[in-house]
Amino acid sequence: MVLYEPSIGSPPQVPGQPQPSPQPPATPPVKITPTLTEQPPLLNHEGLKSLLSTLAIVICAPLVALCLTAFVIQSYEVDGPSMETTLQNQDRLFVWKVPRTIAKITRNPFIPQRGDVIIFAKSDLNEFSGSTKKQLIKRVIGLPGERVVVKNGSLTVYNKEHPNGYEPDKSLPYGSAIVTTPGNVDITVPPGEVFVCGDNRPNSLDSRAFGTVSANDIVGKLAARIFPFNKTKAF
Repeated sequence: MVLYEPSIGSPPQVPGQPQPSPQPPATPPVKITPTLTEQPPLLNHEGLKSLLSTLAIVICAPLVALCLTAFVIQSYEVDGPSMETTLQNQDRLFVWKVPRTIAKITRNPFIPQRGDVIIFAKSDLNEFSGSTKKQLIKRVIGLPGERVVVKNGSLTVYNKEHPNGYEPDKSLPYGSAIVTTPGNVDITVPPGEVFVCGDNRPNSLDSRAFGTVSANDIVGKLAARIFPFNKTKAF
């Protein structure tokens, strides 16, 4: 009898039975670590566009506002009683500047219509303030080439259509606010200028005192009163 000394890890052998073929030793699994391919940095185009858009708005917005104020429309506040009762002190107004802008582009004088309320610049020759320009608001009464006469509390305009004269205060809608026109004036309006008066004739410094107004000094025409809100009105 043959004694079999099994070795560690080997199965016992039985005589007369086929023996299993030896198995190769198990190979430990190989761990595969994926390799990350480094990508080139990408530019954030959307962020750059957003930044440029914001900068454009910040830069352009004040320029647009400045152009609108200088050439299109501007807000003003009434200071003083010279246009009562049509306008009151501290009324807020919109002044339309487009006609004057077009006139300057075409190099023609801007002559408003009779009865229009205009803003214009006038030199202030007050000895305390020096020679500075102030902006005033008055109503257009006399046009270039017309003769304007103020006498006995009435204002009369002489022109080709009315060689014998007529009183615009009695024929135009604004006239209901005019009671009397103090002063003694007889003037022919020069070319490119207008004669203006405040609606509060007894308390208005206007062409009766400082003469006619050059079209070059006209800033714009009154478009609307926007405050007080209960007195909003288009002119």
